[in-house]
Amino acid sequence: MSDVSTPTDHPPVTDWVNDFDHTDPRWTENPFPIWDELRAASPVVRTERFLGCYLPTTYEAVREIANDTDHFSSRRVIVRDVRPEVARNAAPPITSDPPEHKPAKQLLLPPFTPDAMKKLEPRVRAICNELIDGFIADGKVDAAARYTKYIPVQAIAHMLGIPESDSDLFINWIHMILELGIRDESKLVQAVQEMSGYFAGHVEARKAKPTDDLISYLMNARDKNGQPLEESHVLGSLRLLLIAGIDTTWSAIGSSLWHLAKTPADRERLLAEPELIPTAVEELLRAYAPVTMAREVMKETTISGCPVKPGNMVLLSFPAANRDPKMFPNADKVVIDRRENRHAAFGLGIHRCVGSNLARMEMQVAIEEWLKRIPDFRLDPAGSVTWSQGTVRGPRQLPVLFGKA
Repeated sequence: MSDVSTPTDHPPVTDWVNDFDHTDPRWTENPFPIWDELRAASPVVRTERFLGCYLPTTYEAVREIANDTDHFSSRRVIVRDVRPEVARNAAPPITSDPPEHKPAKQLLLPPFTPDAMKKLEPRVRAICNELIDGFIADGKVDAAARYTKYIPVQAIAHMLGIPESDSDLFINWIHMILELGIRDESKLVQAVQEMSGYFAGHVEARKAKPTDDLISYLMNARDKNGQPLEESHVLGSLRLLLIAGIDTTWSAIGSSLWHLAKTPADRERLLAEPELIPTAVEELLRAYAPVTMAREVMKETTISGCPVKPGNMVLLSFPAANRDPKMFPNADKVVIDRRENRHAAFGLGIHRCVGSNLARMEMQVAIEEWLKRIPDFRLDPAGSVTWSQGTVRGPRQLPVLFGKA
């Protein structure tokens, strides 16, 4: 198969159980009833689309696959129409399998500890307030375009030591990789090349003039043999941090504001009890988990009694697992004071999200600062909410009105 393919058209789904498609507009718009239908049919379903792909529908089936690195590989983490050759050091550690995975992941843990996040928190609060300053006088805003999108972009740029003013570049690359790249391989290739060139320039500049940021941290890191990382590993990890650090949290903050805009009782409770916000964030992460990952089946096995064969991909839907009523009572309801909440929004197994402390902090701060300054807001009936397609789901347009009706 050639490296670059033309975009393919996907016919509409008429049978979700035997022919699902996570890029179908109905899935994008409202996936929850589809997941319920699939879960009722089987713990694992399959489609011929995407060159053959399974979907585990229950928490238990998702957990089994996430914990099984013998039969399932992470070398491809997005389900797409094509499967070109796997690049080495694509985006370690998320694309790494054992034994390479552990040292690659351990390198990335220190910059994301709770203590490191406490140091970053004042900058994130300032980012939120600078953004709100830009629209608070208008009485209405597209919260996705003017607020939720820029908080994680500017925060990760700050950590990486790259200009926050390059935000729109980063956002465009992410759109090309996570959305357009599912059907159009050339867009993905172009974005990866542009990102690599961008980061290579920043790496080069730091060779002459080291800095105190994440890029220099990776340049100074050593592998398990005490050697500096290959440049391809540094660039792959930098691409991962930019992609994984932005779209995910932007989507989670956006879904949270969407929920609060249409659920006045929950909004009023958080205004009255702001100490409940961290608990509410966990429930919003469960109910609207943004990230669906992928695995590739390497050896035949069974999952929850269903045979799974090599040559297929797996759409590893943490969001569907989070809606499994066997694991979560009232799984289809948002219960903002839910106490027991072992959700899978950050993944399960060895690939659990390295940036979970950052995402939680950004969500809490973004909701706190918004509610302090815009306590009364609702969806704008004149506008429409649109959602992103594919790997990461969140609002891309979120028109809201604020102030008294």
